[in-house]
Amino acid sequence: MHTVVERELEMHLVLSPERSVAVPARLVYRAEDPFAVHITFHIGSNCPVNWTFARELLVEGVFRPSGHGDVRIWPTKTDGRSVICMALSSPDGTALLEASSHPVAAWLERTLRVVPPGTELDHLSMDERLDELLAPAAGEGARDERRTRETWHGSDEPPDA
Repeated sequence: MHTVVERELEMHLVLSPERSVAVPARLVYRAEDPFAVHITFHIGSNCPVNWTFARELLVEGVFRPSGHGDVRIWPTKTDGRSVICMALSSPDGTALLEASSHPVAAWLERTLRVVPPGTELDHLSMDERLDELLAPAAGEGARDERRTRETWHGSDEPPDA
């Protein structure tokens, strides 16, 4: 059985220094994927927006600026309250989000109790992951077997014409 740590929270999409929009979000951590955190943003459409990045990046970002490139996280104060800022960048655009520090830090603490830092490799099931990676997709087994027979003839001799 794999442990999952989830947390629903409200983040704010920062539109300008004076204006932001509430965005419901879900934080998910799976012990079988111990290096990653997953965030789903429910933006009012049928297609939620999913982001996955290193748990270590979020842990560090609670205390000091962290990240380069697509995901950057840093702590700050807004209107006297502690918040975590998250800048996300993709080919589709950029977003600056804020979340109250307390629920994010509490959720992270739970993930760190489930999989303490430095023990992540103990939670990876490499055999299961390799089986998933190497297993043919549904309906592809026969085609892959046929392709193997067509290209490999069991000897170094060229196939008969």
